[in-house]
Amino acid sequence: VDLVESGGGKVHTGGSLRLSCAAPGSTFDDYAIGWFRHAPGKTREGIASIMTIDGRTFYADSVKGRFTISTDIAKSTVYLQMNSLKPEDTGVYLCAARRYYSGSRYLSEMVYADWGEGTQVLVSS
Repeated sequence: VDLVESGGGKVHTGGSLRLSCAAPGSTFDDYAIGWFRHAPGKTREGIASIMTIDGRTFYADSVKGRFTISTDIAKSTVYLQMNSLKPEDTGVYLCAARRYYSGSRYLSEMVYADWGEGTQVLVSS
């Protein structure tokens, strides 16, 4: 599946952004969709994921309580609402997809087969 991210930008500490991950022409019937963050000088980190078949969500501790992942099945789009942003949230945000996933490693990049190109988020202090 082809994935296209959007919604990145520059905000001040405490601000909010909503990222979108769209899959034009596809149907999110039974997918694991994950959001990953690649911060400067750090390895890529899985921060949130959602199972489109039942809506279960999973979050990394670093974003729990601040970020919310959701899906609009009709639009084949997954969103990442990011609130209370911090400078350490700066990075390239990528979404990834894996169809028919039955494992439990929801935030592991090894799980995902298809990746978008990412959208840049910059949080200034």
